[in-house]
Parts: sequence; C-alpha cells; structure tokens
Amino acid sequence: MRAPDEKIQGRWASELEAELPTRIHHAVWEWVEKRPDAVALIDHKVHWRYGDLVAVIDGTQRWLVEQGLRPGDRLMVVSENGRALVALLLAASRMDVWVAVINARLAPNEIDAIRDNCQPRRILYTVEVSEDAARHAERHGAASVPAGDLGELAVGPLNAVDPLPVEADGNQVAAMIYTSGTTGQPKGVMLTHRGILFISRVSGGMRLLAPGRNVYGVLPTSHVFGLSSVAIGALANGACLHTVPRFDPVDLVDALAHREIGVVQGVPAMYARTLEYLAREGVTLEAPSLVYLSAGGAPLDLDLKRRVESVFGTTLHNGYGLTEASPTVSQTRIGEINETVTVGKVLPGLEYRLILPMSRQEVLRGEVGELWLRGPNIMKGYFRNEAATRAVLDDEGWLNTGDMGRVDVEGNLYIVGRSKELIIRSGFNVYPPDVEAVLNEHPLVTLSAVVGRPVAGNEEVVAYVQPVPGAALTEQELAEFAAQRLSAYKRPSEIIFMDNLPATATGKILKGHLRDLARQSADS
Repeated sequence: MRAPDEKIQGRWASELEAELPTRIHHAVWEWVEKRPDAVALIDHKVHWRYGDLVAVIDGTQRWLVEQGLRPGDRLMVVSENGRALVALLLAASRMDVWVAVINARLAPNEIDAIRDNCQPRRILYTVEVSEDAARHAERHGAASVPAGDLGELAVGPLNAVDPLPVEADGNQVAAMIYTSGTTGQPKGVMLTHRGILFISRVSGGMRLLAPGRNVYGVLPTSHVFGLSSVAIGALANGACLHTVPRFDPVDLVDALAHREIGVVQGVPAMYARTLEYLAREGVTLEAPSLVYLSAGGAPLDLDLKRRVESVFGTTLHNGYGLTEASPTVSQTRIGEINETVTVGKVLPGLEYRLILPMSRQEVLRGEVGELWLRGPNIMKGYFRNEAATRAVLDDEGWLNTGDMGRVDVEGNLYIVGRSKELIIRSGFNVYPPDVEAVLNEHPLVTLSAVVGRPVAGNEEVVAYVQPVPGAALTEQELAEFAAQRLSAYKRPSEIIFMDNLPATATGKILKGHLRDLARQSADS
C-alpha cells in the first residue's frame, strides 16, 4: 500500500520529493542565498549565520584536502555534537566523501570493530567537545591540531585505502551510521544524500522545522535520528540548530525557558528523566516558544505521554523509524489528538506491507504482521556485508524492518514489538511494550525493559526496572500492581531492580544485554 500524498507547510510532499537536491550541502545553500543573515547554528558562544557557512565550508574543505581526503573516500569521525561535526558533514558532501559518524561514548572494542569494517582514509576526533573522543584519540595515537573554525580536532594517520566510485545522482552515499553491534559485529548502514534529504524535507517539514525556529539538537548526530531529523533537518529547512553534546535535564529546562527553543525531538527516556528532575527539584517548566515536541527511537507508553503533555503544555508527538530507513517511517500529524500510542501515519512517498513472516501473505487491516517498506529513504545496504544486506533487502527494494505492527481503519500505524523480541509464553504471544507500559504507570518507576527467558519447554517474562531514586518500592509491591492490570500470561516471572538500565547514548535500552543477564541468572 502506498501512503497518500499530503501538503506540508503549503506544498505537496510529492513536489518536495521531486525537487530534492543531489547533495546535502545544496539544500543548505538554498538558505545561504535566501536568508544569509539568519542564524544557522549556535554552539555555546559560537554563532554561525547562514552567510557565514560559505567561508566555514570553504575552509573545512581546504583543510580536508590537506588531510588527504579525496572523492569516494570514507572519513570516520569519532564525535559528540558540535559545530565541527556539522561543518565536516557539509564539506564532505561537497567533496563526495562518505562520513561514518561514530559516537565517542562507544567502548574501545566497538570503536575498533567499526574502524576495521569502515577502513577509513582518516579518523578525526572532536576532542574539544568530547572527553571520550579525546581518550579514543590518545589510544589510537592521534595528534590534536587546531582546525580553524572547527576548533580543536585530533587527526589519525592517513591510511592507504582506495576511494570508491562517485555517483552523480542522489544515490551517492552521504553517511554511514553503524548499528550498536551489541549482539554481533556492527553493520555500517549506507545512507544516501537523497534518503537523508527526503527525511529532512518531508518529515522535517511536518515537524515545523522552518526559518526562524530554534531546534534543540541534543540527539547524537551519530544516530540517524539526530543526523537526518535534527541536524540536517534543521539546516535544510532554514532553522537554527542549537548543538548540545549530551543530554542533561537541567540544560533542557534552561534552554526552554531562556533560549527560545521551539522544537524538541527526543527519546522517551529523555522525557522520563526530565519529569523526574522537575519533580525532585520542585521546578515548574517554562517553555514560552515551544511549538513542537516529539519522541522516537524507542516505544512510548501512554502514561508517559500523558504526563509529559501535562507538564510541557503541548502534544507529545510520536513516531517510528529505523536506521535503515534514514530513519523516519511514520509520525503523528500536527493538529491530531491521539489518546493512544500510535506512531502515526506512514510518510507520504513510502510504500508499506504487513505480512505473515512464514507465508509472506499480507494481513487484513487491523491484524498484526511484519512491516516491510519501500521508498526513497531506504538504505543502499550494509557496507561490505552483502549477506546481511540480502537478508533484509530484496531485489525489488523492499526492506524487512523486523518489527511487528498493525494499521487501523484511519491509517494509523501501531508497532507492537520486534519480531525477534516476541515472547511466546504457554502458547500466548507477549509483546514487551505492553508489559512495560503497565510497569511504567507506577509512580515510583522511571523506566522498565521486558525480555524473554527460555525455560524447559516454554519462555518466561523477566522485567528489569529502574525505580525513581530513593523510592521505597519493593518487587512484591510492583508485582501486585502489575497483576491487577495484566493477564496472567503477561505477568513477569521475575522483577529485577537496577539503578540504571543499560542504554545507548540516545537512551535506547540495550535489550540484548538484558537478555544475556536473564539467561545467566537462570543458569546460575
């Protein structure tokens, strides 16, 4: 089924798609010409206007050429958010250089595994904004050097690697985002200029990214949500990007009150931590310029949605995506009021199917099936991993998301869980988000994560819970709370409290790690 066309800020999505530039920097240059005096980026005390970007990108390009970068090369940047990363992305676009954006907070073995797969011409480290990047730079023997407008960077050695062919159209690879690799070797997702710009223009336009809008850029640009929807999304729509290296609820509250922030895009864990901070400190949130608030990257439960909307005074929009889709697949629309946890309608320009995994037959509307997608935002494939690419991307361009979903009569999509995370208990299907939503309703619970644990001839439900700090909550009390709200087969066999649930830099819970812990506890 093809999602219907829609108007976005007065223009049809199909028109926006047809007019997409072939390179990321072209979209930004449009605003250099239209609004040269408008502020494009704020990085602490540094303010760049759109007119300033001409000299910044010219200088960054010259510097990269001096570092030996050529068209078709891969540049690996170990980083956290800041002006240097934005300038490198735009200059690399101009040079037809791929940028592998790597979160500096990854462990040394993860960074090294990515380096070995990527085989970059150079590795750069944004040491000015990231102590973790500085540690990786020191470990790799990279020297820190001044880099003009970019501040201080550490530069790794020049590697003797061959550049790859450059494609003249928008199918040229712009960036590689690596999967976390927590359950195996990380995979480099090859994202094209066209795919990133489609999300930036279409999805970004729906999120009110527009001239004069201040965008809170805290989602890591090393994650595709932060790259396409926030960083490039802001600049490709003429907005102002406020770069923030790491999430801190204190800074978010201050930014909303004093920095005229109009758009905040985050993950559910970010909002949960903000509510916890406000309650603990007795602070009242002030957000006079806020016009758009959204969550993505992880399931959003209805209780958290309602609490956030009550405190922030506006709708918390929901959405769904994945790295391989650059990332957005669906999102709720402005003006709609949803008293559910729908992830909204599929974006215009995309095709989707919901099928039974074994028979490959499409399910009826309202029934649960495995979600497949096709559209301009779908990845080119996994870098140097043809087998993994073939496992999820067929010859007709259809991507198997691995997620289970359903679509209601109004066209709203609901994600019920990962097909691989489905728990089958005594013949019944248990979708972890259903159980997590109930546990998160308890006022003394900040976050929860539910996984399956194999037992003889069956599977049981294990819940990991992060209570509010200092809360006098017991496992028995929470179990009784859940028992009043869940069918017997959905109730956790075991509840395990943790001070902090293991998570990525974006707040996504590392369920693979929790599954390992659950199996280990069963074996001991």
